[in-house]
Amino acid sequence: MTDVLTLSHVSKSFGALKVTDDVSFSVPKGQALGIIGPNGAGKSTLFNLITGNFLPDAGTITLLGRDVTRTAAMERVRMGVGRSFQIPQPFEGLTVFENLLTAAAYGQGKREAEVQEACVAILRDTELLAKANQLAGSLSLLDRKRLELARAMATGPELLLLDEIAGGLTEGECQALVATIKGLHAQGVTIIWIEHVLHALTSVVERLLVLDFGRVIGIGEPDQIMASKEVREIYLGMEV
Repeated sequence: MTDVLTLSHVSKSFGALKVTDDVSFSVPKGQALGIIGPNGAGKSTLFNLITGNFLPDAGTITLLGRDVTRTAAMERVRMGVGRSFQIPQPFEGLTVFENLLTAAAYGQGKREAEVQEACVAILRDTELLAKANQLAGSLSLLDRKRLELARAMATGPELLLLDEIAGGLTEGECQALVATIKGLHAQGVTIIWIEHVLHALTSVVERLLVLDFGRVIGIGEPDQIMASKEVREIYLGMEV
């Protein structure tokens, strides 16, 4: 199976603080990988290294067989890295459809006319088609999260990064969003998902990676990882 992403011995420090410490893992095409860890474990920094917003101090990052360790963030988007952010920030004065057109045209380097059909399909997949002409600033939190997901998909990603996308939702809203993510994953979308809502995460991903103080302390099947004594002590704060 082809790996979409590979990190090999990646490290990153800010001054004396090492926030990513010798991290290595791969994500095969079509797989969903969940990332968990306590606050300050280095999860968001890891995403910023994958997207090119931060450059590592050591190690290599490979995307679709190409070394992108020093590649600029925008070029990685054009290569197929799509990302949602923890706090949705759509263009509130534009409609839902216009938000997607902007993301697709800019992210793929195409004219709007070339991406319209794909944007309609994404709206359908993310259950936003009925709200295509609604201003983004008027959306509920759930629909803003859906739009954040849709905008990431509009860039045409080979790899979709989700950053705590279920945060702040009610249980019912969370289940609805998870169903949408499952639908995208079923289409073959490769996903890396940082999330604190564990039941949402484990209902989608095939593997879990656990970070603590920037280091990988475990990676494997969700049941195996959550049964680990070390993971339960570090992540759940339980003395086992």
